[in-house]
Amino acid sequence: MNAPRFRLADDTDLASVVRLRDDAARWMVARGVTGQWLPGELGVDHFRRVMEHGEVWLAESADRVVGAWELWWEDEDAWGPQPSTAGYVHRLMVNHRSAPSGTGRQLLRVAERRVAETGRPLVRLDCLADNAPLNAYYLSAGYQVVGRKEGKPQPDGRPKSFTLFEKSLPGGGE
Repeated sequence: MNAPRFRLADDTDLASVVRLRDDAARWMVARGVTGQWLPGELGVDHFRRVMEHGEVWLAESADRVVGAWELWWEDEDAWGPQPSTAGYVHRLMVNHRSAPSGTGRQLLRVAERRVAETGRPLVRLDCLADNAPLNAYYLSAGYQVVGRKEGKPQPDGRPKSFTLFEKSLPGGGE
């Protein structure tokens, strides 16, 4: 497989991003992770709204989308009002059928570089508090637990608890 190429998504990519997210949700559910994501939860309108206020990035290899993530410049639902010192990674997703091992970590590194390019010294993200494998994954990627958000609203209307993670970027904004 070729090394992924990274680019900002545009309107023509929305259906691919929804499909990737639904496939990632099915992959999680098949492995017993039922509270993080569910297929059909987010559609084209969600990703279009993200692109209006933040960024949606794609990783492509051999003309196929192998991964994506959202990058937000604020996240008051999880973090409350904050100064403009961080980028917030959301919905890091990998095509588990075609992406090689390590693709998720590569996506994180590219997202971190993008945040550093803006002069912000921190990357933040959150994940379901009781998703032990994902919490361990972010810890192994150099993120630190900095808090917990109880009752964060979700697309299905049910509030959930999330672990808040943060990573300092070398040379980012300092």
